[in-house]
Amino acid sequence: MPDALRVIVAEDEPYNRKRIARLLREAGCVVVAELPDGPAVFEWLEAGGQADAAFLDIEMPGATGLEVALDLPSSLPVVFVTAFAEHAVRAFEAAALDYLLKPATPERIAIALARVRERRTGSPSAKRPAAPLRYPVRAGEGLVFMELARTSHFLVEDEVVWAFVGGERHRTTWKSLTEAEASFPRDVLVKGHRNMLLRPEAVLSIKASDYGRASVRLQGGLTVEVSRGAAPGLKARLGLA
Repeated sequence: MPDALRVIVAEDEPYNRKRIARLLREAGCVVVAELPDGPAVFEWLEAGGQADAAFLDIEMPGATGLEVALDLPSSLPVVFVTAFAEHAVRAFEAAALDYLLKPATPERIAIALARVRERRTGSPSAKRPAAPLRYPVRAGEGLVFMELARTSHFLVEDEVVWAFVGGERHRTTWKSLTEAEASFPRDVLVKGHRNMLLRPEAVLSIKASDYGRASVRLQGGLTVEVSRGAAPGLKARLGLA
């Protein structure tokens, strides 16, 4: 496979290491090294190892993935794969190309690999998956990035905008719906009422409610009420008007 990316995987847990390596191979990569810790990465490089990208766990013995990344050649893109969302800010400070939360999915791996290919060519790849629209939410003392495609709606309460993903809410960095709406392309979100924005694609069902309002069931199992003023706009986006 002449265009296959050559990648290394560093992960101290054997099961996770094998799983990431398998997903990368299934995505068309050549896994040139599967390494158990940070020092093993340095030994591999010193022995003349070469790769197009490094997929690193963060919590590893000997040297963390963050420490390894800081000492890697700048020409070697780094993708972190970790179970700890609180490392997100430090990961991007270490110039990570991407940051995957375990368990990484094939779809998310594909996006990371598309970014590696874009870095190599210096221009977007015509065949790469569309990069997801993402936004930050708070996680401990740091931030983690959520994908809009998994988000059902946003709700503002007391100058805090909450994002709802899989039925659970996450605190964003925004203080108003105006800020949230301005962070995405126009018309991606629609008003649910003065304190709520909806992603139309997340709507599973809609039915009439009292006084011209609408009851809407969303991905994640939540049901919300859309105001009388906002209901016509939502119905139009759903092709119902």
